[in-house]
Amino acid sequence: MALSRGRRSERGFDYWPGFVDALSTLILGIIFLLTVFAVVQFFLSQEVTGKDAALSRLSARIAQLSDLLSLEQTNKVSLEEQIAQLRSNLATSEGERDRYKGLYDGLSGSAGAQDKAVELSGKLDAEKQVSLRALAQVELLNQQLAALRRQLGALEQALEVSEKKDRESQSRISDLGQRLNVALAQRVQELSRYRSDFFGRLRSILGNRPDIRIVGDRFVLQSEVFFDTGQSVLKPEGRAEMDKIATALLELNRQIPQDIGWVLRVDGHTDVRPISGGRTNWDLSAARAIAVVQYLIAKGMPPQRLVAAGFGEFQPIDPGTGEDAYSRNRRIELKLTER
Repeated sequence: MALSRGRRSERGFDYWPGFVDALSTLILGIIFLLTVFAVVQFFLSQEVTGKDAALSRLSARIAQLSDLLSLEQTNKVSLEEQIAQLRSNLATSEGERDRYKGLYDGLSGSAGAQDKAVELSGKLDAEKQVSLRALAQVELLNQQLAALRRQLGALEQALEVSEKKDRESQSRISDLGQRLNVALAQRVQELSRYRSDFFGRLRSILGNRPDIRIVGDRFVLQSEVFFDTGQSVLKPEGRAEMDKIATALLELNRQIPQDIGWVLRVDGHTDVRPISGGRTNWDLSAARAIAVVQYLIAKGMPPQRLVAAGFGEFQPIDPGTGEDAYSRNRRIELKLTER
């Protein structure tokens, strides 16, 4: 142990873990912001799509009413022309009546003049009836036009109310998204701080060993430290190392506030070479991750804070085919992440 401390002193202070933590925190923050932006964009697009559909329906209704209004106006003009013609005819008939009435008064003794006056009076009464019917039709059309104007006014008010609600909802969504971004960014920063403290404590507890290292946002442990070849049962020396990790995890669980959702994900990985006994590398990696999780639970770690995952040989960190590459790919990874 003294020799190990002497070697660390000779190499000087190691800045690499801090740089990796900062870079991983930045990447997580960017990914999170992009995710929040995509979610907010999705809800905004749904909201805008619904408003566009409502506006399209209202526009179609307004266009239909406008067509009806144009048709009624055309009919009104035609009726007004008919009324004008009828009034002209009426004036002409009244003139004829007056003329014939004068003739009737001058020739009261003539039977032919009397018959002509009666005929003209009948025609005049018929023209009056036609005029009255035309006036009634004009009044009905005026009433229909007033009703159409009231409907158009109601539609315009409904459209204004809908647009106002749309603006208010968009404002609320924007405000909610901003507050959500701030709150989640604070949670990410706080969890990142605890992750850095946890990795730093693990490094101080486990020591500067070549088979235990930090890669990105993960603490990587070589499988040979904990398991025999092709086995998923913890070795005695592996249990001793796992006790140190359990101590750091229990202390971390006490420090992190309960309202921060987090889990420790235990990932099992193997090399590409097949194993005997009818098991696959996927089976072995999952069984090793579960064995670590079960041991941590036995040491007092809450089960809801742990996740076991097996990746088999499908996510190597070294693409080589030599024994050194195989050794690096056989590993257990610990990752502190959001729940």
